Amino acid sequence: MAEDQTETPFLQAIVPILILVTLILYGLIVRPLWLGETPIPLEIIFILAAAITVAQLFMLGHRWQDIQSSIVTKLCRALPAFFILFCIGLIIASWIICGTIPMLVAWGLEIIDPNYLYLVAFLAPVVFSTLTGTSWGSVGTIGVVILGIATALEANLGITAGAIIGGAYFGDKMSPLSDTTNLAALAADVDLFEHIRSMMLTTIPSAIMAALVYFVMGFIDPPQTSADDLETVNTYLVGLRSIFHFGWLLLLPPVIVLIGSLQRLPTVPVLISSVMVACILAWGLQPFTFTDIVNSIYKGFDASSMVTWVDNVPAEVGVLLDRGGLYALNDAIITAFMVFVFIGAMEHIRAMPTVVNRLLAGVHSARSTILTTLLATGVTNALTSNQYATSFIVGDAFKSKYDRLGVPRKVLSRSLEDAGTMIETLIPWTAASLFMGATLGISFSDYWHWQLLSLINLVVAGFLASTGIGCFLNPAIKPIGGKKLKEH
Repeated sequence: MAEDQTETPFLQAIVPILILVTLILYGLIVRPLWLGETPIPLEIIFILAAAITVAQLFMLGHRWQDIQSSIVTKLCRALPAFFILFCIGLIIASWIICGTIPMLVAWGLEIIDPNYLYLVAFLAPVVFSTLTGTSWGSVGTIGVVILGIATALEANLGITAGAIIGGAYFGDKMSPLSDTTNLAALAADVDLFEHIRSMMLTTIPSAIMAALVYFVMGFIDPPQTSADDLETVNTYLVGLRSIFHFGWLLLLPPVIVLIGSLQRLPTVPVLISSVMVACILAWGLQPFTFTDIVNSIYKGFDASSMVTWVDNVPAEVGVLLDRGGLYALNDAIITAFMVFVFIGAMEHIRAMPTVVNRLLAGVHSARSTILTTLLATGVTNALTSNQYATSFIVGDAFKSKYDRLGVPRKVLSRSLEDAGTMIETLIPWTAASLFMGATLGISFSDYWHWQLLSLINLVVAGFLASTGIGCFLNPAIKPIGGKKLKEH
């Protein structure tokens, strides 16, 4: 990538950021809330932001070939994420047509006490994501299963989705297998397990509080269909069993994903292997044709056209099954693509590092530095929609400041995830929020206020930073330069 090696003036660097903020405020807030107009699609917002940024770079004398090189480099780095997005659509479709997801839904309907559904919706992804290190994979697999159970039980889908997403992000943050966990430790130059132990101080209390709320909500706003009211449940059970043959072999596709993750095998080959095994199981165990399997992988399962041996497939069952396929996440993929085009153009002049470094100039105390880290991480993630970029931009900007103040860098690495990884699904335009909405079929406005793990974690992280508790501040240790350590 041909990047400008000279430092970009602050006023030039902040222009692309202000452009994006203006477009987001106007397109997503002012138009729908105050003007009564439809919001501008995120894809268009980022196309406009990228076009204006490129025009600015032209005016500053930068060549298109260099700008294009920066954009292409950014997109190349993002390709693994795009591959995973495509694979999740294939996973969902293949696990449905082979009977894995329907079988797990049926088992869940039979054994889960409806009053504990929200708690289970939180704890099951906690376990799965901790073992695999993937939030997206957890939501796209076990999350889809739990949401299917919640749909059958007529539970509050907003609470269920919030619990699923929060549980999935617990492991994304805490698992040593998680890419964001490893990158945050790397960005702050901290030992991985020191980083994880530091995060326990904010994440474990947040998870306990979230679990308690979900437990209580199971009694305050329980599913409308109880275990004793079997009419709706039986509709699902009879419908699913009339379409699919169930058996233990159908657990093989998720076991492949679990083993591959524990062995730290490459994600995409593992997911594709699971898809292929699921397709073989569908061909050998289920009454679907080869054409049905191909069409399911291509455009998603369609009960109305594929289930020909059942006279009337219940509408509720169709809602559960009709999803997945290669194009299932096309909205999320296209939007993410446009986001990275904008980021690539902006990165050509290192706009984000320049702005972050300037904003740090007036921060001098330990506690205010930690608070500023949280703020800068949240803003950077919101603007870039990329925790990878956020970790390295903010980590690089703050490392020397932490060293000078004598604050351990494991507090920096923790902050990168407290306000970075954990905030992704609380911002509607990030790739993570788009993925969650597309995968679960639940709108951002319905689930975000029930994504309690992240909401509570933000409060806990801010409290610890403000009080200095759990920040390992030792007044006896003088900061580099010999000045007294400031904590206020």
